[in-house]
Amino acid sequence: MKIWRSLFDDECRRKILDRVRGLGPDTKARWGRMDAPRMVAHLSDQLRHTLKESPIAARPGPLRWPPVRWASIYLVPWPKGRLQGPPEAFKSRPTTWEADVAELESLIERVGGLGPDADWPEHALLGRMSYRDWGVFCHKHIDHHLRQFGV
Repeated sequence: MKIWRSLFDDECRRKILDRVRGLGPDTKARWGRMDAPRMVAHLSDQLRHTLKESPIAARPGPLRWPPVRWASIYLVPWPKGRLQGPPEAFKSRPTTWEADVAELESLIERVGGLGPDADWPEHALLGRMSYRDWGVFCHKHIDHHLRQFGV
């Protein structure tokens, strides 16, 4: 049985945090249009949505169908520079590098500390997700963008 990396796993979360700390404000992207400060703000926006602090309206689409949702979270590698999230996932603007990275680290820890009985939001594109889905999705999303910047 395959075990997927999850933000709810302490060791996986520690490794993600170490990689975040390996970023710099001038780290160049390998693909896509975002710079490192914009990417950090984007990840923070997504985690605020996970914490239900920043609602994002549901969007219809094929990713909401359970088999497609499951495949996109657990199976299929995400394409480089091809997916576009909802505008609400890009609303925060970078401030100072140190403050933005500290905020991202705090949000990673807060989401990682949630339990299965947390009040999970509906994901804007993927729909209703379980505790396990959210942990794997958050890890995969952060990992995707860290790989985008080579860390």
